Amino acid sequence: MSKGRILVVEDNMDTYELVRFILEKNGYDTFLAMNGRDGVNAATKQMPDLIIMDLSMPEMDGWTAIRLIKSDKRTSAIPLIALTAHVLPVDRQRAMDAGCDEYITKPMDLLDLVESVEYWLSKVQ
Repeated sequence: MSKGRILVVEDNMDTYELVRFILEKNGYDTFLAMNGRDGVNAATKQMPDLIIMDLSMPEMDGWTAIRLIKSDKRTSAIPLIALTAHVLPVDRQRAMDAGCDEYITKPMDLLDLVESVEYWLSKVQ
């Protein structure tokens, strides 16, 4: 039985495969959107338990996607973790201002990622 459904919005397949592997190994189901626009659509249609969002993507960046997801009453309560190579404090603040619940920088510590997912899912169950 799955511990939760996680939408991973990521345009880099290597990163997605790594995140998918560690999350599925820990009992989560994952599905992919490869840009911000598809991520917003998937969040609305699939109603995941949690979203992991890259910030630099084609078609629509993660900051815009976060803002749209968090401003929609149907998806606003879904925990959202930014997973990004942007390490500057201004980028972190911009993501938090958009509505992000947590900010993790790449390269990520896989154990920290799993712990963050478990923490945020425990807050909504």
